Amino acid sequence: MDPSTRIARKMAALSAMGFQRVESPAIPPELIPLGDGRYKVTCGQPSMGTLVSITGLHQSSGLIQEAAGLAFREMVRVVNLLNRYDPSSALSYLNTEGVIDGPPPELTAVMWQSRYFNQASQGAFDATVQPLVDLFRRSLGGSYGQDSAPVGPTEAELLEAVSLVDGRNVGVGEKKIRLQTPGMGVTLDGIAKGYVVDRIAQVLTQQGLQDFLIDAGGDIRTSGVREDGQPWRVGVQDPQKQGDLPDVIGLTNASVATSGSYEIYFDRERTHHHIVSALTGGSPRTSQSVSVVAPTTLAADALATSVFVMEPGRGVSFIESLPQCACLIVDEQGRQWRSSGWRSATDLPTPKAGIP
Repeated sequence: MDPSTRIARKMAALSAMGFQRVESPAIPPELIPLGDGRYKVTCGQPSMGTLVSITGLHQSSGLIQEAAGLAFREMVRVVNLLNRYDPSSALSYLNTEGVIDGPPPELTAVMWQSRYFNQASQGAFDATVQPLVDLFRRSLGGSYGQDSAPVGPTEAELLEAVSLVDGRNVGVGEKKIRLQTPGMGVTLDGIAKGYVVDRIAQVLTQQGLQDFLIDAGGDIRTSGVREDGQPWRVGVQDPQKQGDLPDVIGLTNASVATSGSYEIYFDRERTHHHIVSALTGGSPRTSQSVSVVAPTTLAADALATSVFVMEPGRGVSFIESLPQCACLIVDEQGRQWRSSGWRSATDLPTPKAGIP
């Protein structure tokens, strides 16, 4: 494998696992006039290892593009605060120093939500798994282009990393965030993208857009309806990537996020992927993908990660206990597990306000 290919694969894997500064220009907008005097405009910009797109409907195409530009500016600002791969970010400072005084409110908000979902999921969601993620990346590294065979972590290394993982040992306040145990580290990969999407939606709404869809690599938030007055249609990604979608759902004023084991692996044997369980110290193997519908993208993102760590039956029961949430799980055998609130697009009535 030539050096350029190794570098390209490594950068692609790192980007898919976390955040990066947005340096690429926005994609030229696609403008479609509708027959009722409105326009459908789609704008895109690379960020967070994917292409973030905004599709909006309005009588003024200029308003859509201006709103999207402001939303992307907010996206860049927030990503640069929460990017653990950027040594100048607030999150990197917290991980390096173990404490941050006067943290930006965005970091405080996401850390508060991380604690909430850690407690609600009984530890299945844990933002302090960074020591485990970094250990597997260093010791296995198969999908990062290393030519040598991965040896894996030793038992002592694994026990040391596990000892540093406990979401309850993070003190979060408006004036200070502290990692209570030296050596702890935080990764917000399972929640921050959802938070960024929600911030984008907030800007669009403030600018007067009511009907829009935001897609950040599978973290999707919708508002209003599409051009024909029906809910926005969202396809659930096929874990095997063979072209057959497990389902298509309709969303209005709701979000959906998918977590899967099919994106990034640390080893060539594909036994360790980028989702790591704080409860076991390894990568969960009982599911291929988990999609969760929730009122906000942050909640959908965190819940999809939480349920993926759980056994499918427990995951469905967990989602059933939460209002306005639903899930679709594709387990390791390819079987589908659906909560009672999950609705395919063909099952939806005329859209109303709230969760479909």
